[in-house]
Amino acid sequence: MAEEKSFQLRIVTPDRIFYEGEVSMVEFNTTEGEIGVLPGHIPMTVIVKPGVLMISEEEGVKQAALHSGFAEILPEGVTILAEIVEWPDEIDEHRAEAALERAQERLQNKSAETDVARAETALLRAMARIEVLR
Repeated sequence: MAEEKSFQLRIVTPDRIFYEGEVSMVEFNTTEGEIGVLPGHIPMTVIVKPGVLMISEEEGVKQAALHSGFAEILPEGVTILAEIVEWPDEIDEHRAEAALERAQERLQNKSAETDVARAETALLRAMARIEVLR
């Protein structure tokens, strides 16, 4: 049996089809850690955690900031249902840096009313946006 060299990747958000195409690998963060998917991967469903999405195409690697969602991984393809995903040119660097500072401040000066999980998620989103820009 010939080894597959690519698979179909589809990334959908509530307002658009973000990406659809043939890729050789996709990497992103899950609640269980970072995952890299190659053609023929075992079937699984994972929860997406904010971080950098790396899409390996024949032409090279594309990066985007991927926030929360779910991914269905099958041997023939991957579908990511994302809350938000952004290409570098869609990210406002000043807003991302301000969001990073706010999240860090919230976590450093937390009180009983601080929603720590929400602040941590905001921090991860801001960090992903900034990393994609660099």
